[in-house]
Amino acid sequence: MSSHGKRAPEAELGLLDATMIGMGAMIGAGIFVLTGLAAEIAGPAALLVFVLNGIVTAFTALSYAELASAIPKSGGGYAFVREVFADLPSFMMGWLLWFAYMVAGGLYALGFAPNFLELLHVYGLTAAPGEVGSVAIPALGVGVPVAVGLAFLAVLLLVSLNAASTAASGSVETIFTAIKVSILVVFVGYGVTSPQFSGAEFQPLFPGDKTAFSILPAMGLTFIAFEGYDLITTVTEEVKNPRENIPKAIFISLAVTLVVYIAVVSVAIGTLGWVDLARAGEAGIAEAATNFMPQFPVIGNGGAVIVFGAVFSTLTALNAVVIASSRVAFSMGREGQLLPSFGQLHHRFGTPFWAILASAVVMLSSVVLPTQSAGNMSSLFFLLSFVIVNGSVIKLRRERPDMARPYELPYYPVPPVLGIALNLLLTGVLVVYLLRTDVLALLLSGGWIGLGVVAYYGLTTLRTSAEEAETERAAAEDD
Repeated sequence: MSSHGKRAPEAELGLLDATMIGMGAMIGAGIFVLTGLAAEIAGPAALLVFVLNGIVTAFTALSYAELASAIPKSGGGYAFVREVFADLPSFMMGWLLWFAYMVAGGLYALGFAPNFLELLHVYGLTAAPGEVGSVAIPALGVGVPVAVGLAFLAVLLLVSLNAASTAASGSVETIFTAIKVSILVVFVGYGVTSPQFSGAEFQPLFPGDKTAFSILPAMGLTFIAFEGYDLITTVTEEVKNPRENIPKAIFISLAVTLVVYIAVVSVAIGTLGWVDLARAGEAGIAEAATNFMPQFPVIGNGGAVIVFGAVFSTLTALNAVVIASSRVAFSMGREGQLLPSFGQLHHRFGTPFWAILASAVVMLSSVVLPTQSAGNMSSLFFLLSFVIVNGSVIKLRRERPDMARPYELPYYPVPPVLGIALNLLLTGVLVVYLLRTDVLALLLSGGWIGLGVVAYYGLTTLRTSAEEAETERAAAEDD
């Protein structure tokens, strides 16, 4: 497979595609996998967790909209920071963002596997997910858990699709997102009209040992659910009329996602109660649906409907982060901050082929991690990268006030300053929480940052040596 790097990205995606890419990531594993975990930490105030995360996200989304309209380049937050900051800070921004998307891919693949097994179980094709064992691999002499094998296959399937066609992966995202949003609308419709729905389940808002401070670690854990607007900007050059469509897609996807989250979490708590929702963990939404939704022909009970939706949700989220991670790596390669092959498009498919394959390696490795560790690491790196993006808006306004900005965020500098302060607050809370509950996530995060420093100086040395050799060769030819 060869690529010569002569092609440029083609604008094949419309406003709907861009919006669906953002919604595909935001209404993904987060709503199915993390809702129960948020209830465990914050109780009924899990509802406030998602509302406040939406508000925190909105400040940074304003910054993204302004930057996307002024700098219509693929690569998401990395492309903006590259435009504003020096070489090392911009490299670290891309390095963090790339990792956040790849680990998020592992999280979504891990969320897909048990839901797919549950779907097969509903129709009597397999045992329950907890009873499905491993598959022996004679060549390696080991047994691989079926869930891990399914997560691997899901990543391989979507990596292959993305490597072959940008338009096809965008179309799949649009179709799958429409299906899962429709299922959640049905869930909410039955839930709010169910006699089991009770406002008493929200009282008291902080029961037992829960306090207002319980909200903060839950916000840090679930922040990954709102990263989709960065993802939209990773494909900027593949979107038609990006200066207008990207800001619109950011606002539409965030608004629709926030409404969906508030509605679904309200129904889950109001019908099942926060205690049972927390006990059910990753299966909380499905268990709530089983309680109040009727039997459907062919499909089965409400739990089966939600599991069906969860399969589509995790796949769309996984597809979205395969797109995003590869575009960040592509952008870094094009800027000379990763290997040059990462910044080239395949001569036949027109996709960032090598960037997709490199992203797939880390993504496949991350499916062996605990689900919660994958979510924690991804949230931590997104929080850090959003701090830098908000700083980019301020720096760019000061240094290039006359730059063309088709969209300017209102009440500057209040939104970016609040975005920096709130994201730093959540970062600190999440780190303290991880010190107590998930040291593995902190160690791996530190390891990736350390590897980034080594990679930066290694690549810089190689680049300098190549430039010096080229200079000497040119001088020799002149002589």
